[in-house]
Amino acid sequence: MTHKERVITSLNHTQPDYVPSQIDFTWQEYVRLAEYYGDPKFGEKINNHVAWAGCDNVRTEVPGKKEHYRDIYGVVWNCGGADKDIGAIEGVVIPEPSLKGFSLPPVNEKLLRDAYSQIEKTADKFIVGGIGFSLFERAWTLCGMENVLTYMITDKSFLHELLDLICERNLAVLDIILDYGIDCAYFGDDWGQQKGLIMGPDYWREFIKPRLKRMYGKAKAKGKFVAQHSCGDISAVLTDVIDAGLDVYQTFQPEIYDIAAVKKQYGGNLSFWGGISTQHVLAHGTPADVERETIETLRILGKGGGYIAAPTHAVPGDVPPENFDAMLKVFLGQKK
Repeated sequence: MTHKERVITSLNHTQPDYVPSQIDFTWQEYVRLAEYYGDPKFGEKINNHVAWAGCDNVRTEVPGKKEHYRDIYGVVWNCGGADKDIGAIEGVVIPEPSLKGFSLPPVNEKLLRDAYSQIEKTADKFIVGGIGFSLFERAWTLCGMENVLTYMITDKSFLHELLDLICERNLAVLDIILDYGIDCAYFGDDWGQQKGLIMGPDYWREFIKPRLKRMYGKAKAKGKFVAQHSCGDISAVLTDVIDAGLDVYQTFQPEIYDIAAVKKQYGGNLSFWGGISTQHVLAHGTPADVERETIETLRILGKGGGYIAAPTHAVPGDVPPENFDAMLKVFLGQKK
């Protein structure tokens, strides 16, 4: 099997020859691991099954402010604090519940087409293209988290208008990227806390689900798989995302879910991507702990297909190299 065939087989809920795997990194951890392995190109040798296409949200440096970057939406990100990878937002672009004078940036069609025209070079891999910060996250980065949650109660019409605007832009992006040979449309949008949804299931169904159906539907109409990233506990709406057309749920955190129970309940309709905890075992376990939990996770989630083995997030900078290596050896050892 090629990498692409192995992933597709798994996502069709059929047992592949071995469980496909994918590891992504924060840049801090990649630098650390490159030093550990003595190889700046070690990432090309870990048997990753997924190739990521590009996006049009380019960040540029903010003049005079070290480690501050502005994205195309006008949001300023401070990458000088604890989170040096994504950063923390400073200020708000939309301070009041009004779209007067505001517009989303036009889709950079040339940038997207230039990026997606290169994916033929990775045709042996499962090619994923999509949109990060796709709905709720895009809204709160523009307005502020507390404001958006408040608007769900006090200014519903404004928030519906803003989310519609975001959704329409996303659909325009999809119109472009679906012209190319991607296998899966991916949407990033964190909805979960450690326990439960940030906004609760009722508001999620009112503000998020209808727009998911539109975005998922466009990809599904082209015969593509659909993957959704959300950190945290979204158990209250797993039936809803399946109803909306979701194929793959990423990331799947074992500190939140009973992975065996969720696999049993939803595994016939939903595939999982993740499962190896960056919050606990990778960061704080021993190499023996990591090896044991990785083997057990592959056994549970990989049975009958429906799984892409992976850490629950891009590997952060607090993961000891020895722990990463223990996980990697289990992934690679499946081929023997």
